[in-house]
Amino acid sequence: MATASPARSSTSVRPADPLNRETPAAALRHGLVTANADFYVRNHFAIPELDAGRWRVRIGGLVKRPLRLGRQDLLELPARSDMVTLECAGNGRSQLRPPVAGEQWGLGAVGTAEWTGVPLVDLLDQAGLRFGAKEVLFRGADGFERSLTVEEARDPGILLAYAMNGRPLPAKHGSPLRVIVPGWYAVADVKWLVDVEVVGNSFSGHFQTSRYIYEWERAGEVAREPVRRQRVRALITEPTSGDLLNAGALAVRGLAWSGVAPVARVEVSVNGEAWRAARLLGHPCGHCWQRWELTVRAGRPGWTTIRARATDAAGRTQPGRAEWNRLGYGINPIQEVSVRVE
Repeated sequence: MATASPARSSTSVRPADPLNRETPAAALRHGLVTANADFYVRNHFAIPELDAGRWRVRIGGLVKRPLRLGRQDLLELPARSDMVTLECAGNGRSQLRPPVAGEQWGLGAVGTAEWTGVPLVDLLDQAGLRFGAKEVLFRGADGFERSLTVEEARDPGILLAYAMNGRPLPAKHGSPLRVIVPGWYAVADVKWLVDVEVVGNSFSGHFQTSRYIYEWERAGEVAREPVRRQRVRALITEPTSGDLLNAGALAVRGLAWSGVAPVARVEVSVNGEAWRAARLLGHPCGHCWQRWELTVRAGRPGWTTIRARATDAAGRTQPGRAEWNRLGYGINPIQEVSVRVE
């Protein structure tokens, strides 16, 4: 039977070309925003070298008024800043048993930043869609391509972002321009954007139809479903597995998010006892994570197991076990950490 092994955190840097790096666990413990330097990195290809002065993004295809915009052109347009949590679709893949191919992420392929840019819908309206427009295809200078349907692409929340946490977008995060699709797994957030093409067909590129697809075997047949919105998840940031703690009151803290609806509740269970509701901190943040905490008692010496699960306002709750799929996407089982009490 396919199961999930206990969660582990990782701060490892993957092979430098392409660069893939998890957010250090310590960087997730304070505040809502993940610093640019700590933000996880997921690349399929080498980071392209772009001349910011000569770079342009093209809005073309089935449009009435093709656009070609440089950074200064974008800076002169009405902008918006939004807090958005990005999560790699393979976050937690290392938990799957039997293992699957792909980057063996722990639980650090996630982060939240304030993204600033131009709403995509404003540029689509400026260009004007022609009859027959079906999808909007995004191309990065690294060769990565993904599409959204026209209806999805017109979501007013989607940004073409040129700044991250109040600073120009770093090269490793897609400078000069990247897509930000709130609530979706970050495969939709094409980096180093050079081309936005409105097309009249369904795009069938490699990362659209051969990867970033849930694939299960059911009743002797292969079922497939596109990877889209983030699944609900609670992440325990304190304590961490292996910590040595004193008996008595123990503060359990973490983060929770969902790409479908705001987080409605987070619950914690200690040593298999009844679930207790944690306190959600601050206000719901649209498409970014929310902090939570609960004080529990670690009464007897020895190993203590702590579990946390989240439920969103749409009624989606984390499963007890990861749902195994061949490419290892959307892994969101209830997290468990074990600490030693003395």
